[in-house]
Amino acid sequence: MRSASGTGPIGSSARVRPGEAATRGYGRRGTFTDVPTTTSHPPRLAAAGRYGAALAATASLLLPLMTAAPAHADNPADGKGAPKVPPAQMSTVGGELLGKPGPQVRRGPGAPQLPKDLSGRSWLVADAESGEILAANNAHWRLPPASTLKMLFADTVLPKLPRDQTHKVVPSDLAGMGAGSSAVGVKEGSSYSVHDLWLGVFLRSGNDAVRVLSAMNGGVPRTVKDMQAHAEDLQAKDTHVVTPDGYDADGQVSSAYDLTLFARSGLQKADFREYCATVSAKFPGEEKPGKKRDSFAIVNTNRLLTGEGMPKGEPYKGMAGVKNGSTTNAGNTFTGVAQHDGRKLLVTVMNPETAEPHRVYTEARELLDWGFEAAGHVQPVGVLVPPRGAADKPGDGRADQATQHAQASVAGSGGGMWTAVGIAGAALVVLAVGGFVVHRRHPLPDRVRRRG
Repeated sequence: MRSASGTGPIGSSARVRPGEAATRGYGRRGTFTDVPTTTSHPPRLAAAGRYGAALAATASLLLPLMTAAPAHADNPADGKGAPKVPPAQMSTVGGELLGKPGPQVRRGPGAPQLPKDLSGRSWLVADAESGEILAANNAHWRLPPASTLKMLFADTVLPKLPRDQTHKVVPSDLAGMGAGSSAVGVKEGSSYSVHDLWLGVFLRSGNDAVRVLSAMNGGVPRTVKDMQAHAEDLQAKDTHVVTPDGYDADGQVSSAYDLTLFARSGLQKADFREYCATVSAKFPGEEKPGKKRDSFAIVNTNRLLTGEGMPKGEPYKGMAGVKNGSTTNAGNTFTGVAQHDGRKLLVTVMNPETAEPHRVYTEARELLDWGFEAAGHVQPVGVLVPPRGAADKPGDGRADQATQHAQASVAGSGGGMWTAVGIAGAALVVLAVGGFVVHRRHPLPDRVRRRG
C-alpha cells in the first residue's frame, strides 16, 4: 500500500455496477484527470520531486538498439499457441537489459521490491512521458497479442476516417470474422458513424466494428499492410500483423514492449484518448423499415477502468484505458495507462500463468502501484524508442538542451543516476522533451463525465 502523499488525490470513485449502464451513465469517461480532486481514495506514495524533461537513461542503453530478428513465435508452443519459456536472447531495441530473459529492475535507495508472485510471461512498466522503462520481464518476448493489437489498428486507421462519416454495412464487410469473435452487434444493412464504430472497438473489442472500419479503409489486406508499416515506423520490431483485430492467426505476434509503444503513440491522438477512456456509451441498434431506431448500452471490458470484478468493485484510481484482450493462444493481455500526482505510467502484462480470475488486471494494478512508489528511486532498464524520423522534427529549447546533455554524456563528461545519454544520436531525448509523449499539454481525459 502507498502512504499518503502531499497532494490531492486523482480520480473519482464513480464506477459502473451490474445493470447500471442500462439506465444511466452513457458516455461516461474514465477516472483520469490532470488536476487533483477532493474525492477520497486509498492513499498513494508520491515519489519525491517531478521528472525532469530529459530522458533518464544509463550507459548500458547506448549499445545496439536496432537488433531485432524476424517476428515469429520464439519457441515451441504449449498447445495453446503460447511459448513455454522465453528465448535466451531477445531484441535489444530500447536497451541491452531488455534483451535478457527474466525480471529486469535496477533498484536504488528507497525503492520498493517488485510485487511478489507476478506470473505474466511478459510485462513492462514505463513512464509515459519520459519513456523510461522502470522494470520489465521478457519485454521483447514475441507472443500472441489478442485484442491489444487493436491499439495498433486504431493508431493506424483512426486518423484516416472522419468521426462523423457514416457507412452502410454490406455482407462482405463482415466476411472472414473468426469463430467466437467478440462483437459489439453491428448489423448488415444498417448504417453506423465512424464514431459509433470506434466505441464498439474500444468498449466491446468488437471484431465486427474492426471489420467494417477495415472495409472503409480499403479492405482487410490493405489495413493489415498499413498496420505493419505503421508498426515498423514505430520501431515495433517484434510485431507481425496477420489480422486487424488480434484474432489468433499463425505467425501473429507482438511483445509487451511493442504493445506499450502502440499505446504511447495512440495516446497522442485526442480521439484515441477519448475512446479508450470511455466507460459506457450507447450503440445504435439495427435499422428496421418503418421503425424508429433504438440503441443499447455498451460498457468497457477494461476492468481497471470500470471496477467490475475488482476488489470492492472499484476502478483503479487515475486509470484511463487502454486495451485488454483474451484469446486461446494469447491468454489474457492488457495495456493500461494511469496517472497520480502528475506522473503518468504505462503498464503491459501478457499471459499470466496463474489461473486466478482477472489475474491480468491484478498484476497490472500491482505493477502500477509499484511503479508509482518506485519512480525516482530506480534507474531505468531501458527506454521506449521514438518513431523513425522523429529526431528530424524541430524541437524547442528544452529539447536542444537535453540533446547537449546527451552528447556530453556520450563524451564521458556527464554522470550520475539521472544523466540523459545519447541514444541513436540523442533522438530519444529530443523526442521526450519535444512533444512525442503523453504530454501535459495533451492531457488524457478528465475525470468521469456524462453525455446525454
